[in-house]
Amino acid sequence: MSNYSSKDKIFQNYDMHDSKFLTPFQRKALLKQLQNNLQPEYRRRIEIMLLADIGKSQSQICEILGCSQEMARYWVGLAEAGLAHKWNERPIGRPKIVNNQYIERLKELVSNSPRDYGYAFTYWTAQWLSKHLANELGIEISDRHVNRLLKQMGLSTKRKSSSQPETDQNQDAAITITDLQYNPEPNFNWSFNLIPTNH
Repeated sequence: MSNYSSKDKIFQNYDMHDSKFLTPFQRKALLKQLQNNLQPEYRRRIEIMLLADIGKSQSQICEILGCSQEMARYWVGLAEAGLAHKWNERPIGRPKIVNNQYIERLKELVSNSPRDYGYAFTYWTAQWLSKHLANELGIEISDRHVNRLLKQMGLSTKRKSSSQPETDQNQDAAITITDLQYNPEPNFNWSFNLIPTNH
């Protein structure tokens, strides 16, 4: 939450900062758009360009807005190229195209804790990965599709490190028990015959 309040302060005092590449007209137009009730995805695009314009680095922008490096890089590049007015031309809709950026980001998220991204829980679920990536990249796919992608990459939301040894032990234990139950009488006689030789 603190990120959002600090971000709002930045935009309130925006005129106090020198512009790096936006024209006064572009700045005014983008700031005006922020006052409208925009979809979060569009709002984030504008905020990225405005933050870059006052000299914030890509990593600072990502920290303030909670967006990916790729997203920040794309919209900063557009603003630098004088194309800030195109903030709403790239459709957000519900694209189902899973691109390399999506795959790489998915891989990155799974290998880190959700807590690193401000969530209260410790382990990702496919549903939360799907939601997070939809917010971040604007690509919405089902959690089943997310699981399919993870499987293709040899990854999973399930914790292997802690659960794997337990299942191995359980399997060994099950084998040992069935061996004992399978042949109780011969083992008893055999061990009875061994008693004298042990003395």
